[in-house]
Amino acid sequence: MSPNPSGNVAILDLGYGNVESIRLGFARLGAEPILVKDRTSVANSERLVLPGVGAAGYAMQRLHALGLVDAIRARTKPLLGICLGMQLFFEGSDEADTPCLALVPGRVRAMTAAPGRPVPHMGWTRIEDAALGIGLATSDHVYFAHSFACDDGPATAARVTYGAPLPAALRSGHLWGAQFHPERSAAPGAAFLKAFLSA
Repeated sequence: MSPNPSGNVAILDLGYGNVESIRLGFARLGAEPILVKDRTSVANSERLVLPGVGAAGYAMQRLHALGLVDAIRARTKPLLGICLGMQLFFEGSDEADTPCLALVPGRVRAMTAAPGRPVPHMGWTRIEDAALGIGLATSDHVYFAHSFACDDGPATAARVTYGAPLPAALRSGHLWGAQFHPERSAAPGAAFLKAFLSA
């Protein structure tokens, strides 16, 4: 399928985060992303992206204020969460003990710093155990910037090791997640976004 129809990708604009860099990441692939923040677009967009960068509590507050929580939960079309966006898929976050969207079982937990392993985890890290069909290959390096990590579970589609195995990507039905930043991850990140466009 061609990844080019106008409006093929809608990016949820909550007034924070890395919306513009995500838009450019899709545009480089020939897509024409649109920014949305209304229930009708959230419900009907062929593909929807929940962006990252920010705080879980504020992000959930914005989703509730805009009346979008139920619309996101009811979606059956492809939905991609990037960084914080992926974390919001889980039941709750240690960050201000925030209840999240509960689309995926498990919790988002604060990472613990150790010698040689600072928090936030920032930089390029090698992918392990990449599932087929998500555009990533085991041994790809992708770019991370996060202080909280999701529970590992059946939805995990790729891992990295940062003291312990951590979910780098998620795939469960219509849900796609990237703890890393695909828009900043060169060719592997572009391949991941391209796979989402073909979902």
